[in-house]
Amino acid sequence: MATDPFITDFDPPIGKAEPLAPGLRRVVAPNASPMTFRGTNTYLLGETEIAVIDPGPDDARHLDAIKTAVGDLRKISHVLVTHSHVDHSPLARRLARLADAPVLAMGNSHEHRSPLMRRLAETGGLGGGEGVDVDFAPDIRLTDNQTITTAEWALTALATPGHFSNHMCFAWHQDRSVFSGDHVMSWATTLVSPPDGDLTAFMASMQRMKARAGQDRRYYPGHGAVLEKVALMLDWQIAHRQERESQILAALAQGPASALELAQRIYTEIPAQMIPLASRNVLAHLVDLTERNLVHPEGDLAAEGRFHLAEGIDAKNPAGH
Repeated sequence: MATDPFITDFDPPIGKAEPLAPGLRRVVAPNASPMTFRGTNTYLLGETEIAVIDPGPDDARHLDAIKTAVGDLRKISHVLVTHSHVDHSPLARRLARLADAPVLAMGNSHEHRSPLMRRLAETGGLGGGEGVDVDFAPDIRLTDNQTITTAEWALTALATPGHFSNHMCFAWHQDRSVFSGDHVMSWATTLVSPPDGDLTAFMASMQRMKARAGQDRRYYPGHGAVLEKVALMLDWQIAHRQERESQILAALAQGPASALELAQRIYTEIPAQMIPLASRNVLAHLVDLTERNLVHPEGDLAAEGRFHLAEGIDAKNPAGH
C-alpha cells in the first residue's frame, strides 16, 4: 500500500485564534493526547453571526480562549457539534447558555445507533463507550442535507455516522470546504469502537464523501492540520480499511482468534500500549464481517470472544463465496 498521506508536522498555538480563511479562525483546545493529537480544533466561522463548530472539552481555559477570540459572546449565533465525544461537545451547553444561542447536532449520543448496534449494546458484551458525552442533547436536531444560513455563511449538514452514530460533517458553501470532525482527519486514521462506532456505517460514509470529493477543496478536521488533498486521503483511508479486513481474514484462516489476539498479530507498527485501542478497530471489522456472513463468533458476539472464518470462505477471495 502507498505511503500514508498524513500531516504530522502540525504545531499550532494553543488557545489563540488563528486565521485560516476569510471569515474563519481556529482555536486549539489544551487537551493534547495520543487520541486528540495537539488538541481539539474549535472553529469560529463568521464575524457578526458566528458559528462555533466543535466547542470542545468543558475546560475553563478553552472557554476563555473562545471569549477572547469572539469578544462579545452575543455575536455567537450557532453552536454546532460534529459528534458527542468528550473532546468535542461538553463545552457546547455552557457556551450556548452564555451566548444565548442554540446547540445544533444530529442528535444525542445514542439515538442514531443502528438496530444492530442497539441490540448489541443491550447485551452488554461489546464494551466500548470510550469518551462518550452521555449527557449531550442538542437544542436543534439537524437532518441530513439540512442547510443553516446566515448573512455571512451557509453550512449544509452531512450525516456521516461511523466513528460515532451521531457524526455529521458540515459543508461550508462559500469556501467549498468541509468541517470533517473526526470522520476524516489529516494526522491519523479514525477509531471505530462499537457499539457507538460502526464500521459498516463508516465505510458507507467514506464512500459518500468520496463521491463529492471533486466539489470539496479542503477539509477542516476535528484534530490536526487543514487537509488540502481530500481525494487522496479518502482513497488511502478506504484502501487502508480494506487492507485491514484482508489481514483479519488471512489471520483467521490460520485459526480462531479474538479481537485482541488479531490486533497483536496485525498492528505491528504501533506502541504496545495502543494495542487495546487497536483491538476496538478490529472488533468493528469483526462485527461488520459477521453481518456479511464472512466470519462467525464462537458463541455470542462479544468483545472478548473468539471468531472463525465462515464455512466455505476463501480468505484471499471472500467476495467469491
